[in-house]
Amino acid sequence: MEKRIERLLEAVNAALGKRVVVLKEALGELLLEVKPADYREAAQILRDSPSLKFEQLIDLCGVDYSQYREDQWTGRRFATVSQLLSITNNWRIRLRTFAEDDGFPVVDSLTPVWSSASWYEREAFDLFGIIFSGHADLRRILTDYGFVGHPFRKDFPLSGNVEMRYDPEQKRVIYQPVTIEPRETTPRVLREEGYGAPGAQK
Repeated sequence: MEKRIERLLEAVNAALGKRVVVLKEALGELLLEVKPADYREAAQILRDSPSLKFEQLIDLCGVDYSQYREDQWTGRRFATVSQLLSITNNWRIRLRTFAEDDGFPVVDSLTPVWSSASWYEREAFDLFGIIFSGHADLRRILTDYGFVGHPFRKDFPLSGNVEMRYDPEQKRVIYQPVTIEPRETTPRVLREEGYGAPGAQK
């Protein structure tokens, strides 16, 4: 581990103390995991601590760990992962927290700490169904308002739940259950008799 990352690790441990659940080096950056109850407070400390100064949230996404790396995942299902940048110290850190309830995932919004979290949290809500408590305008941002479900969840059907079409009789757009029948497509490869055999092609 580089000395710079070691210094950051020490500074994070000193600033957050018992709030740290996991703090490890991964892919050349630190991964910091905190409990959902400490999520917003930890973010505030990361931003305001003189030794850290993570002024910018540059990304935030949802993650569904239910089929993580095709192994049997035993932890909580939904997490939010934020990428933070300290311009002052030229540091990056990955901040993660897991929602307590897999059936109704809720975590605190980071918009009071970094306003740039707003659209990212709307995207995580839209695609994963994660509720961000304290978000002032939590609504869909990529899918249509009539869309049913959250398409980045691992259990979301590939064909979706509803389809949208224009109904000329009602003269409006309507939603109806998906009429696409699931099917397995196997590509057919047509080759000449004896293709690849020695002496077949001259």
